[in-house]
Amino acid sequence: MGDRPPTYDPEPVALPAADPAALDELVPDTALEGARYGSLTLRAASLRGDSARYRGEPRRDALLTARFGTGRHTLILVALATGAPVGERAHLAARDACAWIGGAVGRGHTRLAEDIRTDNRGALKAGLQRLTARTYGRLRGRAAELGAEPEEYTAALRCLLLPADPECRTRVFFGVGEGGLFRLRDDAWQDLEPTPPGRDAVTGPGHEPVAGPGGAPQSGSGRTAPDDDPRTAPDPGHGAGPSGNGPDGPPADLRHAVVPGPADTQPAADPALTTPGPSASPPTPGHSVADRPQAPEPSENGAEPAPFLFQVLATRPGDALLLCSAGLAEPLTEEPEFADRLAAQWSGAEPPGLVAFLAAAQLRVKGHARDRTAVAVWET
Repeated sequence: MGDRPPTYDPEPVALPAADPAALDELVPDTALEGARYGSLTLRAASLRGDSARYRGEPRRDALLTARFGTGRHTLILVALATGAPVGERAHLAARDACAWIGGAVGRGHTRLAEDIRTDNRGALKAGLQRLTARTYGRLRGRAAELGAEPEEYTAALRCLLLPADPECRTRVFFGVGEGGLFRLRDDAWQDLEPTPPGRDAVTGPGHEPVAGPGGAPQSGSGRTAPDDDPRTAPDPGHGAGPSGNGPDGPPADLRHAVVPGPADTQPAADPALTTPGPSASPPTPGHSVADRPQAPEPSENGAEPAPFLFQVLATRPGDALLLCSAGLAEPLTEEPEFADRLAAQWSGAEPPGLVAFLAAAQLRVKGHARDRTAVAVWET
């Protein structure tokens, strides 16, 4: 797709170099996942970009899908991460970021699921922000162990929390760094990317900026959140102005235009989820309060910590949410023909099967050869 054929071959050419003593560090060219719970159908795919396939580089995008709990406490986490473009271990940093945030969410899944069902937004944001900050702290620690600079061993991290309870249609996005968050409704793409709170971010417990990828702010496209439902309104102070999707503007419609540019059988809850902040509710009786983690420090080059992104979304039947890495967000917002093609393929009466989903996600576009990861959730 484009004014001329893409530069690289359509199929993989070279395999990444392997270390016989570290074969567990290899990642496959493509990962594919799917599931159905209650009213949601999940499809997820992560694939090497054309450039990496040609040059024999590993996929720097990582994907994790995990189910925690049973019954009404079942919570599904989908995490994707993109390793920094510098450093030979970027793919490992992305994998670590997904694994570490996954472990933290899993340990606190019962409380997270309850907070989502009760719309306890303050507790959700404060707890998830601390878990994310801890993940980036571990990445910086791992970089030091490897003798690498922090910006060489880091990743953009984006996550979705999906309650499996069919009576709860609330979905929660959180993360740090570049990528995209979209909704396909009535055959049209709406850009849901929250506005980074960079200009008016509040520091202190519960509002700490996160020292994310490279320690630098990841402002994304500056896109704003929709306000077509009170449950999806941006946080006070972080809303959009008249030109955005806040109270004075509708969601961005991408159909025909491009809008420019988180010791028993029951695991113990992560202490970060029981540490109150200004926006969080007091801990439930019986929950311990751990020492409050310190706010992450700016990077050594003086850059400000990257903003923490958070969005609560209320869905309705017929919606499809798309969380993706920058490798897919860029052509989706920059190439109208690609956006239209994807919307047409994913607007059917039934969600696509795994093979059809992968085929659509890997549709090639001239000038867009990065790794791609797509996570789509259809509501029925």
